[in-house]
Amino acid sequence: MDNKLPAMAGGKPIRGEYLAFGRPVICEDEINEVIDALKSGWLSTGPKTELFERRFAQYIGSQFACALNSCTAGLHLSLIVTGIGEGDEVVTTPMTFCATINVIVHLRARPVFVDIRRDDYNLDPSRIEEKITSKTKAILPVHLYGYPCQMDEILRIARENNLVVISDCAHALEAEHQEKKVGALGDLATFSFYATKNVTTGEGGMVTGSDLSFEERLRVLRLHGLSVDAWKRYSQEGTGGYDIEVPGYKYNMSDIQAALGLRQLEKVEEYLKIREQYWQMYNQAFSEIEEIITPSEPNNGRHAHHLYPVLIKSECLKINRNDFKEALHQENIGTGVHFQPVHLLSYYQKTFGFKRGDFLNAEYVGDRTLSLPLSPGLTPDDIVDTIEAVKRIASYYRR
Repeated sequence: MDNKLPAMAGGKPIRGEYLAFGRPVICEDEINEVIDALKSGWLSTGPKTELFERRFAQYIGSQFACALNSCTAGLHLSLIVTGIGEGDEVVTTPMTFCATINVIVHLRARPVFVDIRRDDYNLDPSRIEEKITSKTKAILPVHLYGYPCQMDEILRIARENNLVVISDCAHALEAEHQEKKVGALGDLATFSFYATKNVTTGEGGMVTGSDLSFEERLRVLRLHGLSVDAWKRYSQEGTGGYDIEVPGYKYNMSDIQAALGLRQLEKVEEYLKIREQYWQMYNQAFSEIEEIITPSEPNNGRHAHHLYPVLIKSECLKINRNDFKEALHQENIGTGVHFQPVHLLSYYQKTFGFKRGDFLNAEYVGDRTLSLPLSPGLTPDDIVDTIEAVKRIASYYRR
């Protein structure tokens, strides 16, 4: 790329202070709730975790919620409790973070990719059935950026082929399909509370569902396979004894994390409105810029507006997406890439034989996608600065 970036050509960068991408909003009430957990003397999985689970299930509209230390742990356990194992196939999307695929690989199952749709960047339901074989056991849709997948069609295919549906809702806490939260659709759904997510516990995750037999197995597996967790062993209601029913994992959430999540969850709708406001500011500003493709909205659902992804039309510019990202960095604007298609990453190419050209829509989006700052912690001026920087760069490098 030409080293003479717009900031240099025009003098100073758009911003003086660097605008970090994905900075969480932590307020005094969250801090006080964490302090309360620390003062209580109960730091691991306990009463605050149980309360967080109950309130989360109420918000989603699911029968249960099981708190874990990550969404990745949730995906792993969800595959296990639904019977996915060695030699099985799981149909999913290549346009996701590697964690979605790694958990399949850890179980010695095989990820089977379905290309995405260009309009919503989610896996294309019309391509699923051609990938189903006698080894297919599950469909794992990813509600990318917070845009809900076409769940009615996915669930129909699953029913007709006796498949389980596990949703990756890491971006989609507030997302709805036909007026129902996506976390209440299918067999199980997993959520992330990573630092950049719409509700954060620093690190953390949740699994929701309606089959209580899944809940029972999830709770045993998340803590070493113990028949009784620490709260029931050591609290006033404790029994003291325990058994190991199955060799489990160390995937439980702590009360310190849950304390933060409790207060964050109370603000989820308020924060969504702020992100929606900023989303509309971006859409309006970029609507007439030929070099930028703005994200779409669902016709029969609700977007969680977790990320604001634009596509950089490199064919209309003298630079590519990575150069555009670097130019924004020079303007003191932080951005993200969500994501590089998994089938183009070296491990998956070597292990499964994937290559460029296998999933053309995912490759088109993956080569061009760029996430702009979108957080309730930002100000309207931050959004204006980002808009001006994008316009400046697009104009400077226009063909």
